[in-house]
Amino acid sequence: MPVNSVNTNAGALVALQNLNKTNSDLQTVQNRINTGLKVGSAKDNGAAFAIAQSQRATVSSLDAVKDSLSRATSVVDVASSAGEGVSDLLTQMKEKALAASDTSLDTTSRDALQNDFNSIRDQITKTSDQRLLQRYQPR
Repeated sequence: MPVNSVNTNAGALVALQNLNKTNSDLQTVQNRINTGLKVGSAKDNGAAFAIAQSQRATVSSLDAVKDSLSRATSVVDVASSAGEGVSDLLTQMKEKALAASDTSLDTTSRDALQNDFNSIRDQITKTSDQRLLQRYQPR
Protein backbone atom coordinates (compact mmCIF):
# COMPACT_ATOMS: atom_id res chain seq x y z
CA MET A 1 0.00 0.00 0.00
CA PRO A 2 1.55 3.28 -1.07
CA VAL A 3 1.89 6.07 1.46
CA ASN A 4 0.80 9.44 0.14
CA SER A 5 2.33 12.57 1.64
CA VAL A 6 1.35 16.14 1.17
CA ASN A 7 4.52 16.68 -0.85
CA THR A 8 3.63 14.00 -3.38
CA ASN A 9 -0.10 14.63 -3.53
CA ALA A 10 -0.68 17.70 -5.73
CA GLY A 11 -4.28 18.20 -4.57
CA ALA A 12 -3.27 18.08 -0.92
CA LEU A 13 -0.40 20.51 -1.59
CA VAL A 14 -2.77 23.02 -3.21
CA ALA A 15 -5.24 22.62 -0.32
CA LEU A 16 -2.42 23.20 2.21
CA GLN A 17 -1.30 26.35 0.37
CA ASN A 18 -4.89 27.63 0.34
CA LEU A 19 -5.24 26.87 4.05
CA ASN A 20 -2.03 28.78 4.84
CA LYS A 21 -3.19 31.75 2.76
CA THR A 22 -6.59 31.71 4.47
CA ASN A 23 -4.94 31.60 7.91
CA SER A 24 -2.70 34.53 6.94
CA ASP A 25 -5.68 36.55 5.70
CA LEU A 26 -7.61 35.66 8.86
CA GLN A 27 -4.71 36.87 11.01
CA THR A 28 -4.61 40.16 9.06
CA VAL A 29 -8.35 40.70 9.49
CA GLN A 30 -8.20 39.86 13.21
CA ASN A 31 -5.33 42.31 13.65
CA ARG A 32 -7.34 45.04 11.89
CA ILE A 33 -10.36 44.32 14.09
CA ASN A 34 -8.27 44.32 17.28
CA THR A 35 -6.43 47.56 16.51
CA GLY A 36 -9.17 49.32 14.56
CA LEU A 37 -6.52 50.21 12.01
CA LYS A 38 -6.23 49.06 8.43
CA VAL A 39 -2.45 49.21 8.68
CA GLY A 40 -1.46 48.14 12.18
CA SER A 41 2.28 47.97 11.70
CA ALA A 42 5.03 48.74 9.23
CA LYS A 43 5.00 45.05 8.34
CA ASP A 44 1.52 45.40 6.82
CA ASN A 45 2.41 48.26 4.48
CA GLY A 46 5.43 50.39 5.32
CA ALA A 47 4.51 53.48 3.31
CA ALA A 48 0.89 53.52 4.43
CA PHE A 49 1.99 52.93 8.04
CA ALA A 50 4.37 55.92 7.92
CA ILE A 51 1.62 58.13 6.48
CA ALA A 52 -0.86 56.89 9.09
CA GLN A 53 1.61 57.58 11.92
CA SER A 54 2.12 61.10 10.60
CA GLN A 55 -1.63 61.65 10.43
CA ARG A 56 -2.12 60.31 13.96
CA ALA A 57 0.55 62.74 15.20
CA THR A 58 -1.20 65.57 13.36
CA VAL A 59 -4.54 64.64 14.93
CA SER A 60 -2.94 64.61 18.39
CA SER A 61 -1.42 68.02 17.73
CA LEU A 62 -4.75 69.40 16.57
CA ASP A 63 -6.44 68.03 19.69
CA ALA A 64 -3.86 69.86 21.82
CA VAL A 65 -4.48 73.07 19.87
CA LYS A 66 -8.23 72.63 20.30
CA ASP A 67 -7.79 72.24 24.07
CA SER A 68 -5.59 75.34 24.21
CA LEU A 69 -8.14 77.34 22.23
CA SER A 70 -10.87 76.20 24.58
CA ARG A 71 -8.86 77.38 27.58
CA ALA A 72 -8.11 80.68 25.84
CA THR A 73 -11.81 81.17 25.14
CA SER A 74 -12.55 80.64 28.82
CA VAL A 75 -9.91 83.19 29.80
CA VAL A 76 -11.31 85.72 27.36
CA ASP A 77 -14.85 85.12 28.65
CA VAL A 78 -13.71 85.71 32.24
CA ALA A 79 -11.77 88.83 31.24
CA SER A 80 -14.72 90.16 29.25
CA SER A 81 -17.05 89.60 32.17
CA ALA A 82 -14.65 91.35 34.53
CA GLY A 83 -14.25 94.20 32.04
CA GLU A 84 -18.00 94.69 31.83
CA GLY A 85 -18.23 94.72 35.61
CA VAL A 86 -15.43 97.28 35.92
CA SER A 87 -17.03 99.39 33.19
CA ASP A 88 -20.30 99.46 35.14
CA LEU A 89 -18.44 100.45 38.30
CA LEU A 90 -16.59 103.23 36.45
CA THR A 91 -19.94 104.58 35.27
CA GLN A 92 -21.10 104.66 38.88
CA MET A 93 -17.88 106.47 39.88
CA LYS A 94 -18.50 109.06 37.18
CA GLU A 95 -22.02 109.61 38.50
CA LYS A 96 -20.65 110.07 42.03
CA ALA A 97 -17.99 112.52 40.82
CA LEU A 98 -20.58 114.55 38.91
CA ALA A 99 -22.87 114.58 41.93
CA ALA A 100 -19.97 115.72 44.15
CA SER A 101 -19.26 118.63 41.81
CA ASP A 102 -22.57 120.21 42.82
CA THR A 103 -21.62 123.34 44.78
CA SER A 104 -24.82 123.31 46.80
CA LEU A 105 -23.91 120.07 48.67
CA ASP A 106 -23.13 120.20 52.35
CA THR A 107 -20.12 118.48 53.93
CA THR A 108 -22.08 115.43 55.07
CA SER A 109 -23.39 114.77 51.56
CA ARG A 110 -19.95 115.29 50.07
CA ASP A 111 -18.43 112.87 52.59
CA ALA A 112 -21.11 110.29 51.77
CA LEU A 113 -20.37 110.62 48.04
CA GLN A 114 -16.63 110.36 48.75
CA ASN A 115 -17.19 107.18 50.79
CA ASP A 116 -19.30 105.71 47.97
CA PHE A 117 -16.60 106.68 45.47
CA ASN A 118 -13.89 105.01 47.58
CA SER A 119 -16.04 101.92 48.04
CA ILE A 120 -16.55 101.58 44.28
CA ARG A 121 -12.80 102.10 43.72
CA ASP A 122 -12.03 99.31 46.22
CA GLN A 123 -14.58 97.09 44.48
CA ILE A 124 -12.80 97.63 41.13
CA THR A 125 -9.46 96.74 42.71
CA LYS A 126 -10.96 93.63 44.32
CA THR A 127 -12.57 92.51 41.05
CA SER A 128 -9.32 92.95 39.14
CA ASP A 129 -7.28 91.13 41.78
CA GLN A 130 -9.73 88.21 41.86
CA ARG A 131 -9.62 87.82 38.09
CA LEU A 132 -5.82 87.88 38.08
CA LEU A 133 -5.67 85.30 40.87
CA GLN A 134 -8.08 83.02 39.02
CA ARG A 135 -6.05 83.36 35.85
CA TYR A 136 -2.66 82.58 37.36
CA GLN A 137 -3.57 79.88 39.83
CA PRO A 138 -1.82 76.54 39.18
CA ARG A 139 -4.08 73.85 37.79
